[in-house]
Amino acid sequence: MAILGIDEVGRGPLAGPLVVGAVILPEGEREWFAELRDSKKLSVKKREALNEVILKEAVTGLGWVSSSELDLVGISEALRLATRRAVKSLKGLHATFSQIVIDGKVNFLKLTELEKYVSTMPKADDLIREVSAASIIAKVARDHYMYELAEKYPDYGFEKNVGYGTAKHLKAISEYGICEEHRRSFEPIKSMVGFSRDSDFEKNVVKNTTDVGLRGEEAVSGYLERLGHKIVARNFKTKYYEIDIISIFKDKIYFTEVKTRGSLDFGGGVTAVDKRKLDRMKFAAESFMKFRGREFGRFSPILAVADVDGEFRVRDWFTID
Repeated sequence: MAILGIDEVGRGPLAGPLVVGAVILPEGEREWFAELRDSKKLSVKKREALNEVILKEAVTGLGWVSSSELDLVGISEALRLATRRAVKSLKGLHATFSQIVIDGKVNFLKLTELEKYVSTMPKADDLIREVSAASIIAKVARDHYMYELAEKYPDYGFEKNVGYGTAKHLKAISEYGICEEHRRSFEPIKSMVGFSRDSDFEKNVVKNTTDVGLRGEEAVSGYLERLGHKIVARNFKTKYYEIDIISIFKDKIYFTEVKTRGSLDFGGGVTAVDKRKLDRMKFAAESFMKFRGREFGRFSPILAVADVDGEFRVRDWFTID
C-alpha cells in the first residue's frame, strides 16, 4: 500500500518561506530508493540529483507559507497551512495512498478528512523513504528560492545561510536592518522591530488586507484544482514582482494574478492588471522558468488573471496572450 510522506523545511530560519514537501514514491523498487535519507545528511550535489529523479518519477507536492503569512498566523498554524497546501497540490494528480507519515510528533492534518490516515514519527525523514523524499524536494525548492532572493538582497548572504541565523547573517541585520523577507515574529528581529501580533497595525491593516488576499487566492486555487490544475507554487516573488498562483495543466504552466474586489463598478479586479503590471508578471514568469527549469522546462508558460468578488467567488479566470 502506498505511503504519502510529509516533511517540512524552514521552521527555524530568520528569513524566507516555510515549505512542506509531500511525496508518494512509484510502485516497485528503484535503485535510487537506497540513497534516500534526511536531506540535511546529503551533499548539495546529491540532493539536487535525487530531487530531479523524485520529481520525474514520483507523485509530488509542495506547500508554501511566506514569511509575512507566518508572522501573521504564527509558526504552528503556518505548519498546518503549508501541510494542507502540500497535500492539496496532489489532488490534481488523482494520487492514491493508504497511509500518511508526517515527520515529528504533531499531526498537522488533524481535524481534516485525512486525519485518520496519519501516523507521526520523529526522525521519519531518515527512517521512512517517502518522508526522506519529501524532505529532499522541500529543501531543494526552498534553497533555490533563497538563492534567487540573494540576488535581490545581496547583503545578507542568503545564498549561503538560506535564511538561518548565522553569525554573519546576524551581523548583516545589525548593520543593514531587515528586509521584507525577514520574519518579524522571530527573535532577535522581534525585539528589534517591536513586533506584536496583537498590535493595532496587525489587527487593522495587515490582517485585513492579507486575509482578503489569502481568501481570494484560496478560492482561485480551489477553482483551478477543480479544472484539473496542480498548484505548484503560491506567492512566488522576484526582485520586481510576485506571482500569486502557479499551476500546471497538461503541457502548460499557468502564472495567475489574483484580483479580489467587491464591486464591478470599475471593471472588477481585471482592470487592475495594466501594461506595467503585465510586464512585471512576464518578468516573474521568466524568472521562475529560469530558476525552476529542471522541473518545469517542458511546460509552455501562460499568463492568466483571476477575478474574485467580495464573497470570494471566482467571477472569471482567463489567459493573456
